[in-house]
Amino acid sequence: MSDQLVSTLLPAIEAELQRQVSRLDSPRTQPYHEMLTYHMGWTGEGAGPEASGKRIRPLLLLLTTAASSGSGAWESALPAAAAVELLHNFSLIHDDIQDNSEKRRGRPTVWVKWGMPQAINAGDGLFVLSNLAITDLIAGYPAETVVLAAQILHNTSLELTRGQYLDISYEKRLDLAVADYWPMIAGKTAALLAGCCHLGALLGGADEAAQQAYRSFGNYLGLAFQVQDDILGIWGDETVTGKSAASDLVEGKNSLPVLAGLGKKGKFAERWAQGPIKQEEVETVAKLLATESAYTSSHEAAKQMTDMALSSLREADPQGEAGEALNELADKLLGRAM
Repeated sequence: MSDQLVSTLLPAIEAELQRQVSRLDSPRTQPYHEMLTYHMGWTGEGAGPEASGKRIRPLLLLLTTAASSGSGAWESALPAAAAVELLHNFSLIHDDIQDNSEKRRGRPTVWVKWGMPQAINAGDGLFVLSNLAITDLIAGYPAETVVLAAQILHNTSLELTRGQYLDISYEKRLDLAVADYWPMIAGKTAALLAGCCHLGALLGGADEAAQQAYRSFGNYLGLAFQVQDDILGIWGDETVTGKSAASDLVEGKNSLPVLAGLGKKGKFAERWAQGPIKQEEVETVAKLLATESAYTSSHEAAKQMTDMALSSLREADPQGEAGEALNELADKLLGRAM
């Protein structure tokens, strides 16, 4: 990747995030502020880059801004970059509670450390900070542009909640099909990536056609990324992915391969209907799923979404060093399972 540009963007993103979160840094709410700085990976045991995550979403936004602007300028868009990352992290705190997840990036989750009531409030705090951050764009953009940016952010937030609703509602259902999968991941995973690219294009001054091409790129990028993650969650190499490939089957996730297998109404579907998969069955069940074409069909879906993402990016025609970095980032994200 264009390392020099990315190595400039990442510290700027982190500084802007810290500036936004510092709104809660006051004596009476110091422990509250600490919950947020802990979750963001800045404080507590194990703090650092591994605990912070890769900041893919703000990177996408700023690279799109710079690749659209003609001048390569991105600094004025920093509040929007912070807004999308704060929104993402709000969803992670609530997701950890809803999934009863005790670990996030190798550390105890906020609800484990401070309890569910305070964790819900911490997530709400990040959501509000996200909405405040987007209004800080007024320092560098006309009010009309700021309103449009806020609308994109708010619509993205709504799509996230739609996707999460579907994900939770699917947990106890036994009648799901592949057609039910796409609306769920479109909200849960793709909406925010699409929103990041749309915001970046808007703030970079791209015309309407280019904005829609960038948005389409982000959408298909998110869909491809999630399908690839589903594949890795069953057949991935644990030494590469850093997580157990068995976990998705044991946890009973309604991933694309699982729904494809259920649609065959064969031996996998029979076993799935009998109850939770045990750890010692995982290898056998994964092979059974592959035998019934779920591995092949999932790879085909990932390739289709990848091709559509790259086609949309070519249509958007990103320029300059930021354009090169954006293409390299896309290749990196889309190459996980290809």
